[in-house]
Amino acid sequence: MPAGVSGFPPPAPFGPRPSDKEGAAQRLRRNRAVATGLLAGMGVVYGATFLVQAPGFAILLVRATAEASVVGGLADWFAVTALFRHPLGLPIPHTAIIPSNKDRIARALGRFIERNFLTREALLRKLRDIHVGRRLAEWLSTPETASLVTDTAVAALPPLVRSLSHQDLQEFFQRTVGEQLQQTDLAPILGRIIRLLSASGEADELFERAADVAMDWIEDNRQRIDELVAEHSRWWIPTAINRRVANAIVTGLMEILEGLQEPENEARQKFREALNGFVDELLTSPERQAEVSAAKNRILGHPDVQAWLNTVWKDASQAALDDLTRPDSRTRAALFQTVTLIGGALATDPALQRYVDRAVEHLAARLIAWRGEIGGFIAEVVRGWDAQTLSERLEFVVGSDLQYIRMNGTIVGGLAGALIFIVTRILAES
Repeated sequence: MPAGVSGFPPPAPFGPRPSDKEGAAQRLRRNRAVATGLLAGMGVVYGATFLVQAPGFAILLVRATAEASVVGGLADWFAVTALFRHPLGLPIPHTAIIPSNKDRIARALGRFIERNFLTREALLRKLRDIHVGRRLAEWLSTPETASLVTDTAVAALPPLVRSLSHQDLQEFFQRTVGEQLQQTDLAPILGRIIRLLSASGEADELFERAADVAMDWIEDNRQRIDELVAEHSRWWIPTAINRRVANAIVTGLMEILEGLQEPENEARQKFREALNGFVDELLTSPERQAEVSAAKNRILGHPDVQAWLNTVWKDASQAALDDLTRPDSRTRAALFQTVTLIGGALATDPALQRYVDRAVEHLAARLIAWRGEIGGFIAEVVRGWDAQTLSERLEFVVGSDLQYIRMNGTIVGGLAGALIFIVTRILAES
């Protein structure tokens, strides 16, 4: 997949970050120059002692000290250099240890992490020590953190939404939704929904609302009712009589509709019985279920519905992208509110903190089952690195500290040489 398609940043390369690499290189050059300068200085001192005619004890002591310093410095230079490359470019056996043993180092590193870090005891002990739930509550409870989390999520969403807007995914969505709707037996679902609405009183409220709408419609159309009565009346009937008939019709209808508002109204009772019978048919009658299924398939096969399924994924994705680019993004506001609510709930609810702790521990315990694969993955990644590049980057990381070994070798070698020289002279003169 091309870079950037997934919306996620590529993994960082092994070694120092670019911002740290220059500083690491400077430290390595400085410490290497100091170690080399110290070694060269001891070599100069050693050579200078031969310029003294008839050297006495002090000069011989300095010579022995410098000689041992040079030997110690050279030995440690060889040891440090041999880790990363062949000293002086000579293919001496057991040198260039890191490049030559990259695969073995990879296996050892994978096993080391697997056996020492990815153990149940180590992970659970660490997780219990840090109290993840409490730490998360403290972190999320500040407005700055809520804004940071929200901004990070909002920044990550557009690439993700764009990747989901791919034509193949749109076709998959259309095909999957269409097939799922085709296979869904809609009648029992409708039956359960209607029964739930009826049990909760929603059906009665709907019935009353329908009666209210009918009453409002009649009241708003009184003049039209008068006109209809007049149109269908005989020519010789007076207008006043027609108006009385129209008023009687309106009054009768209004009384009937007002009566429907009463819970014990007979028509209302019959409506409930009819509704319950319809629900029973939806749940148990194969004929009624077949009718509902046929109606559903006719609706799904309608060109307008197919066109809607073709565009709904694209339209939803575009709407999400448009909202994310707005300063008053509703998505961002919802995310910020969600993060704030989670942080507040965690901060005030110790039981919720303990739940988070247990969830994280459970996740870690499941991760342990994959530790062999994780160790193998680490080993495989290290094996895939270029040997020379690995050696150079490791030298950037630890090379400056290894130069202190060279310095110490020069100094300790000199002290050892001086001590040996003094002891030898004492023994020779005793």
